[in-house]
Amino acid sequence: MSQRIKQFILLSLMALSMFSTAVSAEGIKIKSFELEKADNDWLLNASFQIELSPGLEDAVQKGVVLYFQTDFELSRSRWYWFDERPVVAQRQSRLSYQPLTQQYRIASDGFTFSAKTISEALQAVGSIGGWRVIEGNQLDPNKAYTAGLHMSLDLSKLPKPFQVNALNNREWNVSSEWLRIPFSASGPNLIKR
Repeated sequence: MSQRIKQFILLSLMALSMFSTAVSAEGIKIKSFELEKADNDWLLNASFQIELSPGLEDAVQKGVVLYFQTDFELSRSRWYWFDERPVVAQRQSRLSYQPLTQQYRIASDGFTFSAKTISEALQAVGSIGGWRVIEGNQLDPNKAYTAGLHMSLDLSKLPKPFQVNALNNREWNVSSEWLRIPFSASGPNLIKR
């Protein structure tokens, strides 16, 4: 191979690695996940790291409201049928930008918060504390379960033109992987990651 071809391949690989690093930095990652027993119920405390692409940040500043959906499920595997899901819970957080006050507004379950920067706003969206997900009577203390947690950008709540764009553009498909942890109602009071 000639020297120019080797240099071209090397530069192409470097550019590709820089692009893949930038793409992998965006999205949602679960930083912590904890189930805490309170009386007979279980409360979920979690934190997510949310990083939006420049295009999504720009859309928010231009008035597009983003809805983030957090999903929690408790399942139990059965050999003879589909997994049993005694608990399925969802929660939505709304992120918008107010141009008059130049602040971001976060709304979730009756709670409203304002932030000056997009990073503060995303941190507030990604913080969940004291969410009652399991009632004591929903569990059998003698059975083992799997607790699962997931967060994603709810594309169905976007305005129609943006929904079409989201189908063709990867940067609009923001979601975390499902995190699944073994869970037992009779076990310890805390499950941490």
